Amino acid sequence: MTDAARQPGEVLIVTGMSGAGRSTAADALEDLDWYVVDNLPPQMLRPLLEITELAAGALPKVAVVVDVRGRDLFAQLPEVTRVLRDARQVRVLFLDASDEVLVRRFEAVRRPHPLQGEGTIIDGIRLERERLALVRESADIIIDTSNYNIHQLSTQVVELFAVEDAPRHTMTVMSFGFKYGLPTDADLVADMRFLPNPFWNEDLRALTGEDEKVREYVLAQEGAEEFVDAYAAALKPVLQGYQRENKRHSVVAIGCTGGKHRSVVMAKELAARLAEQPGVAVRTIHRDLGRE
Repeated sequence: MTDAARQPGEVLIVTGMSGAGRSTAADALEDLDWYVVDNLPPQMLRPLLEITELAAGALPKVAVVVDVRGRDLFAQLPEVTRVLRDARQVRVLFLDASDEVLVRRFEAVRRPHPLQGEGTIIDGIRLERERLALVRESADIIIDTSNYNIHQLSTQVVELFAVEDAPRHTMTVMSFGFKYGLPTDADLVADMRFLPNPFWNEDLRALTGEDEKVREYVLAQEGAEEFVDAYAAALKPVLQGYQRENKRHSVVAIGCTGGKHRSVVMAKELAARLAEQPGVAVRTIHRDLGRE
């Protein structure tokens, strides 16, 4: 394959102290569409990156979690990283935490430290610090997670590695019919049965909420516009909170009797207003539209 066909992408090595949050950071990166490989021996880094180059841009962002589970092979990470940096852009993210916090975390999950052997948790932590000293010194980014919970750490990773202006949260606004049951994945549910049903209007019965005549009829009803405006305003701090807590997806379900008229109109109107919120991507689904 020619050099032109090779497309080296962004590479991030995620490492650090056991219990400092490597798995949480990896999950956050995966949510950001990074291709994540866990527990890779350092010697496998070069073959992996060669494969990603040959993928012709299909894997533009690769994150590799490397840690002491690689045992004696881990000692070669500083040298392997140095060689890779001579060939392409490689960054190292190092996650750390205080000894006291790490001990509490291991005790909470009732698991031994991978290096403690016949000793104690603190013995394993101290040995790991010795082995990681050179890696920490050469790291591009160091995050001390001592005072972070998993949501705060995820938020920090997103802030560091998200594409600029990329949405921090995706909200699905789903219309549905109550007679077919509540959506099982809904985070929030609103009931549009307080509005007159277009079904009882002979001129509108065969139409749906996607038709302009139905839209005009529904929005002309008392309370319709007021509801959309008020509900969109009420969801604004919710969406901001979701972003702070790194909740990346949510579903707002808008229901009426059959999911054909009122809920469709109101879901579309609400989605249009929510799409104006910064950092939010909105999509609309009509679950029961088309059912008899």
